[in-house]
Amino acid sequence: MSQEAVTAGTLLAETLELENRALAALDLPRAAGMLGDKQRAIANLAAVQTLPASRDVAERMARRLQALAAENKRLLERAIAAQGRVIEVIARAAASSLAPPGYGTARPAGRPTALALSARA
Repeated sequence: MSQEAVTAGTLLAETLELENRALAALDLPRAAGMLGDKQRAIANLAAVQTLPASRDVAERMARRLQALAAENKRLLERAIAAQGRVIEVIARAAASSLAPPGYGTARPAGRPTALALSARA
């Protein structure tokens, strides 16, 4: 593997490691902010893959990147699921706060609701 490819692969690996740490901490804004860096690192690696390579170094780099990519995928799926649960909770809360009293929601205990009746017939 050429030195350029090693450098590009290492940069991609380090970028994935940083993003995986952010995802593991569920720091989604930080993880999302790394998208450009990850895209540039992938493009750099793709650009140098045509250069002559040492088989052993290339295989080690490929294994490292495969493991990091698999972990990245798992953590992204976890983050998406967590974000979906938060959205569901917010949507349920919003729906119940918009529903008329007594319509599928429990009325809070306390003073009875005031009513006005007309005595005219």
